This record gives sequence, structure tokens and C-alpha cells, in this order.
Amino acid sequence: MFQKNTMPILREGAQEAETVIAASVKVEGDFASQGNVLIEGAVEGKLSTAKDLRVGERAHIAADVSATNAVVAGEIRGNLVVSEKLDLEPTARIMGDVRAKILTVAAGAVINGRVAMGPEAGEPTKRPVQAPKFDAPKAESAGASNEEPKSGVFGGQH
Repeated sequence: MFQKNTMPILREGAQEAETVIAASVKVEGDFASQGNVLIEGAVEGKLSTAKDLRVGERAHIAADVSATNAVVAGEIRGNLVVSEKLDLEPTARIMGDVRAKILTVAAGAVINGRVAMGPEAGEPTKRPVQAPKFDAPKAESAGASNEEPKSGVFGGQH
């Protein structure tokens, strides 16, 4: 059916794809792989691979995605975490946050979201980030002050 030498290369130096989601295939739900993955079709849910990911030009992914290395030419609507190198080709469309150790963006590629790069960016988050806590202002008791009430935006008079 498939011959080993006909599988597309994910990126230079990478091994061949072990899992292929063809253009006519739609996967719904969580998809996890330990090998290289090539997506030409559609994926909805969550997508992760322990190795390399290639997203074809006509692929549509509505999922959070994680991989060791990735080459994206299609569309991803979700957050993308790549522990090593992420290559965005000119036709790539990312609608979500991107985290990668190394990021290359070709002219024409689109990212609508936050981008984090560097050695720590590609690591999985160990704990959720908490917003800082602020103390609520203390209410002053009415009539405790001899000052006139202040008006205006900054408390001064106009």
C-alpha cells in the first residue's frame, strides 16, 4: 500500500513520517504519537507527538499542539508548544500562543497570539502562573476627615 520511500520528509535530517493523516481524513479527539507525524487533513481536539510534526499547506488543526520539532505550512487554531525547533513556512497561519526554543518565520507566515522563545520557552509548564494578589483599598469612614471632598479624575479640582 504505502512504500517506505514515498513518505514525505518532515524536515532535513528528520526521519520519515510514521503516522500520516491524509487530506481526506478528519480526526476528532485527543491524538498522541511517539513517532513522527504528517498532517494533511483536519484535526480537532488535542495533538501531541514525542518526535517531529509536519503540518501540510492544506491542513486545518483546531487543537492545542505539542511536538519536539515542527514544520507548519497549514493552519493551527490553538496553542503550539515545540520543545526544540519550529519552522513556519510562508503559508502558515497560527491563531494561538506559540512557545518554542528556536523559531524561524518565513515572510508571509501569520501568528495571532503571544510568542515565547528561548531555552525555557520550549519546556512544558510545570505549574500554572498565578496572577499577583492585591489588597483591596480600605474604606474610610464617613465624616472622619475634615477635608473637603475631592472631585475630578485625579482628585484635584477643575
